[in-house]
Amino acid sequence: MPIMRGWKTSVKGRLNLLVSLVFLFFSSVLSPVVSFGNDEHAIRLGLTDSASILSVHSSSPFILKLPSGKRFSISDRVTIQLQGEALLLNNRAVSASTVSVQGGDGVFHVKVLASASNTSAKNSQQEWTVRGPLDIQYVPSGLAVINRINLETYVAGVVSGEVSPKWPIEALKAQAVAARTYVLYKQAENQLQPFDVFASVQDQVYHGHAPRQDSVLQAIADTKGQVVTYDRHPIYAAYSSTAAGPTEDALYVWALDLPYLKGVDCPFDDQAPRYDWRTAFTFDYLEHQLRQEGYDVGTVATLTPYTFTPSGRVDRVRLLHSRGEIILRGQDLRRIVGYSKIFSTNFSIKSVGAEVEVVGHGAGHAVGMCQWGMREMAELGYDYQSILRHYYPGTTLLPLSRVNLTPSGQP
Repeated sequence: MPIMRGWKTSVKGRLNLLVSLVFLFFSSVLSPVVSFGNDEHAIRLGLTDSASILSVHSSSPFILKLPSGKRFSISDRVTIQLQGEALLLNNRAVSASTVSVQGGDGVFHVKVLASASNTSAKNSQQEWTVRGPLDIQYVPSGLAVINRINLETYVAGVVSGEVSPKWPIEALKAQAVAARTYVLYKQAENQLQPFDVFASVQDQVYHGHAPRQDSVLQAIADTKGQVVTYDRHPIYAAYSSTAAGPTEDALYVWALDLPYLKGVDCPFDDQAPRYDWRTAFTFDYLEHQLRQEGYDVGTVATLTPYTFTPSGRVDRVRLLHSRGEIILRGQDLRRIVGYSKIFSTNFSIKSVGAEVEVVGHGAGHAVGMCQWGMREMAELGYDYQSILRHYYPGTTLLPLSRVNLTPSGQP
């Protein structure tokens, strides 16, 4: 019994052992629990957070379940309405602010019939067909509809929604890994929120329940569980359509100082449909949009770029009007005027009479992976690992089982 002999013959050894045991005890008590993913990892997908009345339809009977355990059988359709913070189910009041929808064939068609007065602008879509149980609950902005689905099912829906299934397989694989990584990052960030991500361009476009192309299914299978990480945490795997030049530093778009989103060269996307674009809108339209946003604006005289980011994109614009001046972020101008009118912040402005003419390049925020650049890199023979390394420098690809899914502490 050598351990007992050592214990008897060394006072110093006894003290060292005691200190070690105390240290291990407090380390186990005080250290945060590290969470790792698995094949059945679930995602809470937000379809909307701003409905006041909605309907849920299925081709087979299904069940509504209240938190109390009470159940209602529904033959094919239910209308759910918000009354204060409680729900009306087919005009029947229930003392609950949450209801689960489950059973049947598991496929549900959700349609927003009316939006709350304080509606969120995060998701303009009004109808979805999805597979998997739903949670419908009161949130301050209205009724939220949350679809609970498997991670890989979700990733297949995002790849189908974000890019063409006809793109090269290595591009589809890169998109799959980026989509998986993004949702895991947001899930850690939104643990205390009703859901992890929106099913829209606010987060990632999710193509609901529908047959998936073989190419998409192959991309998912070939990359199953693979995650882009920094210090073993999922990265903020941002991506957008077309950079049309160097990608942008996240610091200038979201005030996020992330080492893997500093911007890289992207000479690969010149075949993108919005590599170059031109649009126009009137000063009257601009004034109306600004007033809708709460700006006290008079008659606009000029709108000009004011400052630029290191990549050459518009950081701030200066607007002179009859009551003074307004300095806006380039990203805010895009949002106020409309993303369908100003596709990126890589633009120049020319005033032509009562109109503003905008000539620009690229589409989207340009942070992280460029999707059209990803496509061209795949056509040139790059594999998906090389594509991801290029757009997210300094990162490591890990299997989900080795990824730390607790909040990373990154900004």
